[in-house]
Amino acid sequence: MNGTTTATSRATAIGCIALALWSTLGLLTTIATGIPPFQLVATTFALAFALALGKWLLRGEDIRAHLRVPTRAWLLGVGGLFGYHALYFAAFARAPAVEVNLLCYLWPLFVVLFAGMLPGARIAPRHIVGTVMGLIGCAILAGAGAAMRAEHIAGYVLAVASAAVWAGYSALSRRFAEVSSDAVGGFCGVTAVLGLATHLALERTTWPDAAGWLAMVALGIGPVGLAFYVWDHGVKRGDLTLLGALSYLVPLASTLMLIAFGYAQASWRLAAACVLIVGGALVASFAGLRRPAAPPLG
Repeated sequence: MNGTTTATSRATAIGCIALALWSTLGLLTTIATGIPPFQLVATTFALAFALALGKWLLRGEDIRAHLRVPTRAWLLGVGGLFGYHALYFAAFARAPAVEVNLLCYLWPLFVVLFAGMLPGARIAPRHIVGTVMGLIGCAILAGAGAAMRAEHIAGYVLAVASAAVWAGYSALSRRFAEVSSDAVGGFCGVTAVLGLATHLALERTTWPDAAGWLAMVALGIGPVGLAFYVWDHGVKRGDLTLLGALSYLVPLASTLMLIAFGYAQASWRLAAACVLIVGGALVASFAGLRRPAAPPLG
């Protein structure tokens, strides 16, 4: 049991690397502003695929073996990665950013709830409390600008759908624990192709300035690259409910980073959100430490 618990804790820590990388998403996306959404998807996911391809070639690994995974795993991987981003960007095109961002961050709550539906899984009450605290913190972080309006209902529905898709992808990935995280490289490659096709069909190509290029490359290496590989490992072999609750640290860290670089201003809302989000993460973490996590589902 101790060996299993140690392995689960290690996998959870690896999954948390994705949360740290995703905290840079807001800053890098702000710097890369002006690049059409699906052009950004195509470029960054191509870089994410290049990371995996480079690893395979350097180590002399069998590329076909990494791509030889069950069809259902392909559908889940590509559907999760491309589906989430397609719905996410469509939501931003149809509703104000403040409301969309808040609704998209329902995904950690959905992860916790979906994780409890998996065979052999259990949710500690403190996980729910911590996750709801994080959601309230995100609402405060959004500020007074969040005001739902009937004319934006399509955007709101798409935002909630994107959250559900990402949470479903994260939770159901646990059912494919036997599939190596290297397969994510293939999922990223197909997502890049789909992003390119959508871009060519719907958008006009716009090339960024030097700062935009650097931000785009950083996105492809970090929050849209390495993050997906470590997240896959974490959700398959770590404590999924704890990862879901800790995910609310991402919008807080992202906002702090925007403030540090002069793209946002500090306020009382940030202080209140900090207390709730960090407090919720601590509550959820305490729950995870008190109860040994269930072994990976395979």
